[in-house]
Amino acid sequence: MEWTSPVLAIAALVFLFFQAFTWKTRAKNKRLPPGPIGIPILGNLLMIGTKPHHDLHRLALKYGPIMHLRFGLMPVIIVSSPEAAELFLKTHDLVFASRPPHESSKRISYNQKGIAFSPYGSYWRNMRKMCTLELLSNHKISTFRSMRKQELDLLVQRIQEAAYAGVAVDLSSMVASFSTDVACRMIIGKKYNRDDFSEKGFEATVREGMQVGSAFNLADYIPQIRGLDLQGQTKRMKAIARDFDDYFEKIIEEHVQSKDENRTKDFVDVMLGFMGSEETEYRVERDTIKAIVLDMLAGSMDTSAATIDWTMAELIRHPRVAKKLQMELEDVVGAKRMVEESDLDKLEYLNMVMKESFRLHPVGPLLVPHAAREDCTVNGFHIPKGSRILINAWAIGRDQRVWTDTDKFKPERFIGSDIDVRGQNFELIPFGSGRRGCPGMQLGLTIVRLVVAQLVHCFDWKLPNNMQTSELDMTEDFGLACPRAQHLLAIPTWRLHT
Repeated sequence: MEWTSPVLAIAALVFLFFQAFTWKTRAKNKRLPPGPIGIPILGNLLMIGTKPHHDLHRLALKYGPIMHLRFGLMPVIIVSSPEAAELFLKTHDLVFASRPPHESSKRISYNQKGIAFSPYGSYWRNMRKMCTLELLSNHKISTFRSMRKQELDLLVQRIQEAAYAGVAVDLSSMVASFSTDVACRMIIGKKYNRDDFSEKGFEATVREGMQVGSAFNLADYIPQIRGLDLQGQTKRMKAIARDFDDYFEKIIEEHVQSKDENRTKDFVDVMLGFMGSEETEYRVERDTIKAIVLDMLAGSMDTSAATIDWTMAELIRHPRVAKKLQMELEDVVGAKRMVEESDLDKLEYLNMVMKESFRLHPVGPLLVPHAAREDCTVNGFHIPKGSRILINAWAIGRDQRVWTDTDKFKPERFIGSDIDVRGQNFELIPFGSGRRGCPGMQLGLTIVRLVVAQLVHCFDWKLPNNMQTSELDMTEDFGLACPRAQHLLAIPTWRLHT
């Protein structure tokens, strides 16, 4: 870290020390949740490593499911049990329905104008309503069914060619490309063209944005040092923002200039129709369109691809589970055709497999942070206004009071269970819950179930180079979305009688 001058460094340290002391003095008569003692200025930040969900889980085992930490000058509340999550996401949902100031989202997502990070209020309510009705409603999801089938057929065809050649495929890359193409066709009306983006590539830039957005940026917790860019994060954010902005400007201009009256209207067309209008609640500006398109693309691309990747890796590691799923698919679908979306609700064991994958590998292990809009008492603890609330979905999925053999992949644990992933059962909340639950949940569930079912139904899978299933690297790559760190390489064998 490099300060602009020793005098500035000393002045800032003294100021921050007194800020921390003042905050502690104000809070000392309040019963805050338990938590470890921090150091001056930085608080508990040095206790958090490259896998924060692991570190916070370990601390919660000692201090409890509602834990208080201090990151810089900011009080942070860590929630690590189903009961605690229900208090924050249901009982006191409105109090914790906002988002905290977030430096990367301000710089990359047009001053937090996207759905995920915008503060609670009329703007967020109107934009979420627009996205839900115009892109994510059941009717709209059904409208894009044939397009999803086209893209999935292309994915299966590419893998089938590799199967006939007897070679391994990079399943991670292929699934990521499929997710990108589906998302882009729904939202911007065409497949992603690599020539339209910077050399880094759109998928890689989205992934970098996810990593920057999840990194513990000191400026988020010590606002007084925001202009110093001590960690070099601001420079990265500006570069990412510039690449996205150039791309979205091209997309918007293409839509504005388009003369094709027969072209199917996509989400960008819908938002452009609202731009400048005084007759609708959905009044949007150009930056609003770009921020929401970025949110929709990032939210549907990386998360779906990571979930499919984790699930396929677990099925390869557990041949018994894969064979049992194939038997169900043969019973419901038969061995002479591929899976259709209409089959999904009949596949009970597939749903158990997906629930277990969400439990063991939630793609967002720490849900997007919430913020306290006012002082609140939760379970007898004082939660100060402005506190950041982190819901550790990864830890909740390993709560030994709820789950047995927490580190094992056992879909059968859901036999006879009414636990679902849609936000009503707080033992399993991969999509969050309450007002800030993921609006794209239904679309995401449709895509990941369909792709996993198709890949398992059409192909048998084995690892290359005589690798044992126990050798498969399951290391995480932490970010706002948390994929596997290593690409999944596997050899497919075609199994349908077509």
